Amino acid sequence: MNSFGKNWTFTSFGESHGAAIGGVLDGVPAGLHIDFDMIRAELDRRAGRTQNGVSQRAKNEPDEVEWLSGVMDGVTLGTPVAFLIRNTDARPEDYEAFRHTYRTGHADRVYELKYGIRDHRGGGRASARETAGRVVAGCIARQQLAQKGISIHAELVQVGAETDPARFEQTIAGYRQEGDSIGGIIECRINGLPVGTGEPVFNKLQAELAFAVMSINACKGFEYGTGFGGVTQPGSAINSISGGISGGISDGSEVVFRAVFKPTPSTPKAGVNGRHDACVAVRAVPVVEAMAALAIVNLMP
Repeated sequence: MNSFGKNWTFTSFGESHGAAIGGVLDGVPAGLHIDFDMIRAELDRRAGRTQNGVSQRAKNEPDEVEWLSGVMDGVTLGTPVAFLIRNTDARPEDYEAFRHTYRTGHADRVYELKYGIRDHRGGGRASARETAGRVVAGCIARQQLAQKGISIHAELVQVGAETDPARFEQTIAGYRQEGDSIGGIIECRINGLPVGTGEPVFNKLQAELAFAVMSINACKGFEYGTGFGGVTQPGSAINSISGGISGGISDGSEVVFRAVFKPTPSTPKAGVNGRHDACVAVRAVPVVEAMAALAIVNLMP
């Protein structure tokens, strides 16, 4: 499926090297004033325009949003909000060598096995290019949540084994110089979430967040509260660490979760030329915020 959510339903469309990508967001209430400057800034964060070690395509493509419906004079109408972002720097010819070859670590093979056909041009729908649409939809959700006093902030907290943010750029540059890549960990904090958000059985708050975040390209793990590190600690030492969630329901404190992103599989060292990220986690930060917002807004009354 290409849709997420029931109350606020976001449907994503488009391929990495097709004409455009975009989305339709249904369920947005009328009267919400859209902060277009915020959306522009978040798309720039996703592109990593000021970062080293990111794809040159991301830096060069302007990601201008064309609003097709649901918004008039900057205010939502209560009808489906549809938008698109044209692919102005697509280079499908760069992938001609992969028309009959599967790239290791990518979805090429399973897509063809599942559908009998695949878009070999940069992975098509499996490309991280698709996440630009998520950022736009997530920004609208975050603006709605902000009216309820709910804020979402994510940041990169680890690159490879390095945990000092001051050394992240240097670490990434080292892998890029070697023609390689490295993974990272993103931590997200949600504040202002009212007590009682989430359900006690199948729609637990952490389950909804994990479902949203794990749908992001290259995401390989999700944890909240004590997470995987808690397995080495006795219960008496960590009983009070909830991560803001108890029994699948928000307890009124800050919700904290972390997501792990794998290294980019397509690298010069792996024999794949092209425009690739040395650390995809750098650009995934606003995408994590966007998907967390879409998950939360779907749980709100």
